[in-house]
Formats: sequence, C-alpha cells, structure tokens
Amino acid sequence: MTKTLKDMRPVYVIGAGWHPYQNPSETSFVTMGLAAVRGALADAGIEWPEVQTAYVATALLPMAPGRPILRHLGASGIELVHIENASASGSAAFRRACIEVGSGISDVSLVLGVDKPLAPLVGAEALSGIRSLANDAIAPFTHFALLADRYAQRWGVSPDDIARVALKNHANGAKNPNAQRQKERSLEEILGGRIVAGNFTTLQCTPIGEGAAAVIVASEDAIRRLGVAGDKPVRVTGSAARSERVYADPGSFDATLTAETTAIALREAGLRPDQLDVVELHDAFTVEEVEYVEAMGLCEPGSAVPQLIDGAWNIGGRCAINPSGGLIAMGHPIGPTGVGQIGEIALQLRGAAGARQHAGARVGLAHMVGIGAVCYVHTLQRD
Repeated sequence: MTKTLKDMRPVYVIGAGWHPYQNPSETSFVTMGLAAVRGALADAGIEWPEVQTAYVATALLPMAPGRPILRHLGASGIELVHIENASASGSAAFRRACIEVGSGISDVSLVLGVDKPLAPLVGAEALSGIRSLANDAIAPFTHFALLADRYAQRWGVSPDDIARVALKNHANGAKNPNAQRQKERSLEEILGGRIVAGNFTTLQCTPIGEGAAAVIVASEDAIRRLGVAGDKPVRVTGSAARSERVYADPGSFDATLTAETTAIALREAGLRPDQLDVVELHDAFTVEEVEYVEAMGLCEPGSAVPQLIDGAWNIGGRCAINPSGGLIAMGHPIGPTGVGQIGEIALQLRGAAGARQHAGARVGLAHMVGIGAVCYVHTLQRD
C-alpha cells in the first residue's frame, strides 16, 4: 500500500532563513547560502550539530555547491544530498527532507536552496538531439503570452486586467525585505514597460536573479528534545509530486498538472480549497497565477480575474495569493524559490510575516512547477 506523509509521524518546519533575492552581483554563492542557513538555525533556535541531514537544491551552480557552503559551519559528517529539478528543485528537496524525517530515518534536516547565474541557462532537452519544429519560435515567455491571449479571449477579460496580478504582487514584494523587487508599481508603470512577448512587459515577468533560502524540518521528538519554542513549529500535512502526462489540451499542461497535484495534496491533508488562507504559487508570468488559482479550485473557471479585481487574492482578502511578492516580485533564482515559499508560509502561519501578514492565517499551500514538466504541492497547517 502506498504511504503518504499522513501515514508517517508528524513533520514540522521549525525555522526559516534567507539571503535576499537580488540582481546578479559579485556576492558569492557561499556567502548567500551561509546567510540563509544561519538565519534558519537562528530562527529555529538550534545549533548546527543538531542537524542530521542536508538537502541542497540548485539548478545553475556547478557540482556539489553544498560542500563549500556547509563546511564553514563545521565538518559534522552528516549526509549531504544535492537535488536539481528545474524550477521545482527547492520543492523537491523539501519533499525528500519531509519524507526522511517522517519515516524516522532522521529527526532534523536542513533544506537549502541556493543559486547564482554563472552561464547561459541550457535545458538538457535542447541537447537531446530530438528537435521540435517550434524550438526556435516559442520560448517560455512566448508560450505564456499566447496562453494569456487565449485566456483573455475565452473569458472576455482584457490583457490589462491580467496585468493586475503584477500590480498585486509588486505591492506585496514592496513589503518584503528579502524580495528582489521591493518597489510598488502602478498599473500604468506595469503596462508601460518594455514588451517581452505579446502583451507581457518586463514587470509582468519574473526577473533573473540570485539568492538563497533555507528551512529546518524536524520531528516532534526533536522539537521536545531541543526545546524549540512553541510558536515556531508549523506542520506539513500534505506533499504531492507529479510529472506531465499526455493531456487533451496540450497548451495548458501546467494548469492540468497543477490541478492533479493539488488535488492529491489536499486529499492527503483532508482539506478543501476554500480552507486555504495563504497560497504561494509559481507565477513566473502573470497569466500563470490566474490559471493556477482556478486549477487549484480556489474559484470557478473564468472567475479568477474578476475576483482579483475585487481584492479576493490580496493580503486581507479571501485568500492571500503570493503575499511574498511571488516570482514576479520576490524573484525566482530557481534553486531557492520552492524553499522560500515554504519559509513564507511558515512565517504567515506563525503570524510573523510583519507588514505582509494575512490576518488569521492557519492553512497554507506551496506550489511549484518545473520545466519538463513536474509539479510539487505542499500543505502546511498551524496546530
């Protein structure tokens, strides 16, 4: 019989830390990674020797970047695993740590995401020798620009209304000291930027950047033994991962994959979509947030934009979507992104998110897709 986290012992996030996401700079990946790990340890109130395993997520750095980072904390001899899974690298690493702690193999696990663009990004499929006729014509931003146009025509909304996703997320990012973009923007500024593809401007797309995020995953036994403060633990109640299949509508494969994976995670946690208070989702382009909100079941098909305009997805609205600023404002350095989402939700459920706090948040969901395509969804709840 297949087991889920629900069948294992309880797993908790007890600490989170970041090195702010930022434009490419001279800052070394070691400096960024150490800042995030030290922040997560301090937040949890534990010392490095208590960590038993470490998962390091990265998509852009050369082999084994965790080694030169973690050796500065002490050569403790713990198991060290590196994970690459495109944009979902951090989410995949987090799932592995949760399974390990839930199964009882270890009590305390570090999940670190760190990345820095050192060379042009090349996916393995481009080197597979199997060419697609559209490879040179449809880049990711072109694909999503076409999806945005299709969505607008199908549901009778304007591209300007879809751009309001960026309006909301830039406002959220302006409240986040770890965000790459920390400036609130007007709709006129967003629409008036440089065109990337279709109706997309640069401020409607995720920026290129670097940074780090870390979380500490622990068991109840470790929480008691280490004397972790009672306001810190946030339980991970659901974890699901799926990869792309063949779908009737190949144009919306990410949304269909999101619907499948979210349904599994919610079922595992015993939750309904309308019980979610906070959601961090993959919004590399504005239309993604619109499509994924609907795919998750947070609203009926075609109603995401009207509800966006009404403020349903704002901090303080029905469900805060991307209170961190999302990929559009928080940034998407790849390896850290999924880990940072978990950290943001942990802060929200602890009531510790400061100016971007969604009042009364008790249930959160983190979602990432990765090229290929893979999808990860985690649910977290405050006991």
